[in-house]
Amino acid sequence: MTNPEQHVKPNIGTALGRAICALALFCVLTTLLMTTAQSQTLTVLHSFTQQGDGGFPEAGLTMDAAGNLYGTTNGGGIANMGTVFRLKHSGSGWILNPLYSFAGGEDGASPAGRVVLARDGTLYGTTTEGGGFSSGTVFHLTPQATAPRSALTSWNERTIYSFSGNNGQSPQGDLIFDTSGNIYGTTPSGGDAGYGVVYELVSSSGGWAGTVLYSPPSAPDGQHPSGGVIFDRSGNLYGVFTDGGPNNHGAVYELSPSGSGWSEQILYSFTGAGDGANPIGGLIFDASGILYGTTVTSGSGGGGTAFDITPGPMLNTIYSFANNFHYINSGPQDKLAMDAAGNLYGTTIDDGFYGYGTVFKLTPSDGAWVLTTLHDFTGGSDGAQPLSNVIIDASGNLYGTTARGGSTNRCAGVGCGVVWEITP
Repeated sequence: MTNPEQHVKPNIGTALGRAICALALFCVLTTLLMTTAQSQTLTVLHSFTQQGDGGFPEAGLTMDAAGNLYGTTNGGGIANMGTVFRLKHSGSGWILNPLYSFAGGEDGASPAGRVVLARDGTLYGTTTEGGGFSSGTVFHLTPQATAPRSALTSWNERTIYSFSGNNGQSPQGDLIFDTSGNIYGTTPSGGDAGYGVVYELVSSSGGWAGTVLYSPPSAPDGQHPSGGVIFDRSGNLYGVFTDGGPNNHGAVYELSPSGSGWSEQILYSFTGAGDGANPIGGLIFDASGILYGTTVTSGSGGGGTAFDITPGPMLNTIYSFANNFHYINSGPQDKLAMDAAGNLYGTTIDDGFYGYGTVFKLTPSDGAWVLTTLHDFTGGSDGAQPLSNVIIDASGNLYGTTARGGSTNRCAGVGCGVVWEITP
């Protein structure tokens, strides 16, 4: 069994040495079928090679109305600075098209968050490095005007915002839009006290102007906002601090418009005991306004928790994950997903039968939640160490990524990551 020191934590691609890799115009995807005891079928849609297709996907996927999948890799590409890719159905398989390879200059480097689709079908995302001040960027990708969107061709990239440290550094987590098309996100570092920021980008005169909505002034106010933010129906923002807070183990916060600024309220401060510690992934709402989230460590099983927060606010730990291999931060690294029946889905990075992570389902039952492991990653061709969340299509199929593993022997012999699908 692999030692804890051999398990790579975020940022996986950023920590690796930069090697120049050859460009592959596109990759025809191979598939691998594996069946678990729960009769779920996992199919590997693509194994990354750290060449033109990229390597080390640390974030989840985004699906368009046609069922195409979009994502990012932290490494690989022309300059080994990461890529944005699209997976498209082709017959009974999938074809991967690298839409953009980062060069590591003002265009940015090492994306660690998902891309989001705007109403016009273009893509927005973030990089953790590069940009005008080498502190990360927000970028916009558009198809080439002379080429059909179905063609295997690169898209045009424009950096719309560069972080400088004072206004944030190394953005991660999902971006969101408000009804006016303004963009909101988080950086885990930078800001006045260095504890990170929540920011807004407003389109203005063909460009974008950035505003820091909140930067924690001290550790008890929270440290390292991660996972992005979400809106409620009243226009308040919600997110998590990975560290800090009154109990110094992370917190859930609310930001409310207040005069010309925003005011912060800590909804819950984790204690590092049975309630968990260190939330990294963002939050989701259900239809009744209940918040759901995860922590990566602690809890009664030592492997992190899933929780909900009801109005009051009151936190309820709905599940504590085991940490059988005693790895640090072995629990869920990203947000949960909810289906129409109210079931929750997510991943753990180091849990499971083999210690290489799992895909799980939580089902409400008689006032409790029952966990079903949909797949235990083996660390081989099926992948290893999922850092991403799960997305669900209209047929109930699940999609996600792993940061390591896969069928290639590249990337120190442990694989460069995969895109996977689970069918019921």
